Amino acid sequence: MDNETIGKRIAKDLLSIKAVFFRPDEPFIWASGIKSPVYCDNRLTLTAPEVRRDVENGLAEIIRQNYPDVEALMGTSTAGIAHAAITGHIMGLPMGYVRSGAKDHGRQNQIEGKLEKGQKVVVVEDLISTGGSCIEVVNVLREAGAEVLGIASIFTYGMKKGLERLAAANVKNVSLTNFDVVAETAAEEGYIQRADVQRLIAFRDDPSDESWIKA
Repeated sequence: MDNETIGKRIAKDLLSIKAVFFRPDEPFIWASGIKSPVYCDNRLTLTAPEVRRDVENGLAEIIRQNYPDVEALMGTSTAGIAHAAITGHIMGLPMGYVRSGAKDHGRQNQIEGKLEKGQKVVVVEDLISTGGSCIEVVNVLREAGAEVLGIASIFTYGMKKGLERLAAANVKNVSLTNFDVVAETAAEEGYIQRADVQRLIAFRDDPSDESWIKA
């Protein structure tokens, strides 16, 4: 299955279970205070078996295509852990995860699971917006001696800030689907009006500019 087909299927899946939910006329408020026309919670994929199957098989496929030398998967904490575990099972690969900070007890691990020096690793993430948290995970793995091939994620906003951060950190990301594909699919499937698509893209291009709300 080609990437365009995967992207469309996953977009339909995420919309069907409201893992991605558009509400351009009643914006959500992010913790940063930014008004957003979209709500995203990919954890909902875990409670929808058919969608979960598509997501995990899709992650396995894009990892095989883009990172054929992968030797282990590392999930981001906490949302990426389950996806890394299930995808690792499908691919027959070792799996671990990276904590947001080192434990304050026991062995004080930040990386959970066995990681060999020089091991070729792919980070599994559920969602990428500004890219900050997943880049931190990549840096922790690099400092531990891993060769990070890149990231495999379910959904990416494609925001300029995120793309620039990933490029500056020399981190490759491949996503199952993205904001533009999901917005277009939402219009095709009747979740939003066709006229709303440009408003959504305007938000994606500059989240701090609220002119899309008045469009």
